[in-house]
Amino acid sequence: MKKWIISIALLLVVGCGIFWATADQDMRRLVLNMPTDTNVLFWSTEQRDAGFRALDRVPLLSKSRVIAAGGNVYPLPAGAPLDIGLDVDAYMASQRAAALIIVQDGKVRLEQYGLDFGPEGRWTSFSVAKSFTSTLVGAAIKDGYIKSVDDMVSDYIPDLKGSAYDNVTIKQLLTMTSGVAWNEDYGDPQSDVAQFASHKPEPGVDVTVSYMRQLKSEAEPGTKWVYKTGETNLIGVLASSAANKPLAEYLSEKVWQPFGMQQDATWLLGSTGHEVSGCCVQAATRDFARFGLFIMGGGKAGGEQVLPDGWIAEATTKQADIGRPGHGYGYQWWTLDDGAYIAQGIFGQGIFIDPKRQLVIASNGNWPQATDRQGGDQGQERLAFYRQVQRAIDNETQR
Repeated sequence: MKKWIISIALLLVVGCGIFWATADQDMRRLVLNMPTDTNVLFWSTEQRDAGFRALDRVPLLSKSRVIAAGGNVYPLPAGAPLDIGLDVDAYMASQRAAALIIVQDGKVRLEQYGLDFGPEGRWTSFSVAKSFTSTLVGAAIKDGYIKSVDDMVSDYIPDLKGSAYDNVTIKQLLTMTSGVAWNEDYGDPQSDVAQFASHKPEPGVDVTVSYMRQLKSEAEPGTKWVYKTGETNLIGVLASSAANKPLAEYLSEKVWQPFGMQQDATWLLGSTGHEVSGCCVQAATRDFARFGLFIMGGGKAGGEQVLPDGWIAEATTKQADIGRPGHGYGYQWWTLDDGAYIAQGIFGQGIFIDPKRQLVIASNGNWPQATDRQGGDQGQERLAFYRQVQRAIDNETQR
């Protein structure tokens, strides 16, 4: 018996040694900082540094589905360096930025990395994925899978019938004006956003649908804006059900392959197998920038129009008042009154798009907190950086 125990111990030691010898730097970092809490909102900074670049590589943390890239890559040629007029190194350090790419007029004007991250790595998007999800709703309308944004949500998700979502339209879900009560406090372990991913669903019901259909209304649909990640997860269930295919497959088919993304990406899955569509696309930062170019270019990929006429204009202009002058919310896009719009996620992820200046800024990072509401000012600093880049480009054109 003792020999068997020794043999097993030796096999474990050898197995661990082989793993360590063959593992890349990202996997080693994750093993050394393996989270003990399943909820990313409450990981340490070191755990997030390790996890954000490898969430899709450890099935114990979360399973994922591949968003396959194609063979032809959309080119991102180098352009003249952009004189932004500030210390970019200091900015990236303050942001704890893993990547920063500025593309203007189709050329890379700045590309810089931090946190031992690089162009070949994938970083998780968090709520940047919301804008991917709403884009797939547009594609589903173009393809005839969804008739209109004025359709009722429960027509596509029958398990919501009889709930507070029974009289909510797809448009109200896209604009987060359903009137259903929700708590998105990232610092509160008892908030809806902290609790719903670990919900135990009823048999045969998607985990998000199971959680969301128990919520109560607090306002008439269309009258009150409240940011709700759970509702974007419902949008994902709706789009996937309408198209009768996984979101990762649909995104690959409509955008990732025909537009020319350079690398495969992944999309994390919930416990019942749907993509976590309010979050969690892992992709190279250059491919996040390419997605910005896809949207700014009118939603064409491979010579085909992917989105309905007028969809992008409607999706990226203010549909809901969020109580901040100069800001608004479209179809899962944050809007600015100057015509720019943003896909953004907690802890420093973002795609800033400014059609007037043909400008896309893609960035990934790991802020010390989820948003400025939990402390810090990285969100304000990032918006100020966007404005500084706009001024730098304006200064060039005035010379």
